[in-house]
Amino acid sequence: MENPRYTVVIRWSDEDRAYLVELPEFAATVMQPVTHGDTYEQALKHGLEVLETLIEMYREEGRPLPPLPVREVA
Repeated sequence: MENPRYTVVIRWSDEDRAYLVELPEFAATVMQPVTHGDTYEQALKHGLEVLETLIEMYREEGRPLPPLPVREVA
């Protein structure tokens, strides 16, 4: 995957007993969380796979990608 600059949020859920992955910039069009994993590493891998799929889908459909998050420089 090219170097996407989208946000990937990973958090532990006691209720689900798994790490949940959210992609905030895609929240308007995709149900959150988008995936999960038993380990942080697995959740990150799955999250990046979903992100890659979403980017490909948007491009194939000719839809504009969500704006990249604004990064503040200290």
